[in-house]
Amino acid sequence: MIKFHAITDFEIADKSLLKKWIKKVVKIEGSAIAELNFIFCDDEYLLEKNNTFLMHDTLTDIITFDYSQKNMLTGDVYISIERVKENAQNYEVSFKNELHRVIIHGVLHLLGYKDKDEKHQKEMREKEDFYLSLQT
Repeated sequence: MIKFHAITDFEIADKSLLKKWIKKVVKIEGSAIAELNFIFCDDEYLLEKNNTFLMHDTLTDIITFDYSQKNMLTGDVYISIERVKENAQNYEVSFKNELHRVIIHGVLHLLGYKDKDEKHQKEMREKEDFYLSLQT
């Protein structure tokens, strides 16, 4: 089950297509979805989560909490809409493209991909690009 929640004034477009795409990515990676929650919020809310749970006093576009067991994905993915908008402008891409990149980035974390060093960041970016190309 995939759910979208908004803590800020934001509504996700094309929920059914987005869910279908996420399920496709997870299936290709050899896993299944138990429950994924995508929570869309603002910078202030996500900064509070970052401080409280990760002890980081920095803005971020995404925080992923993984509760998965074996190949059954369960997790909460918090996304700052403010960061996504700013990143889209900075990288000169559409808001939709950047939002989808961040969403799939969170899914990839739940699938076990890391991005703490340069090698893993490169792998993560390649996976993001590949899965973005598979959108319907």
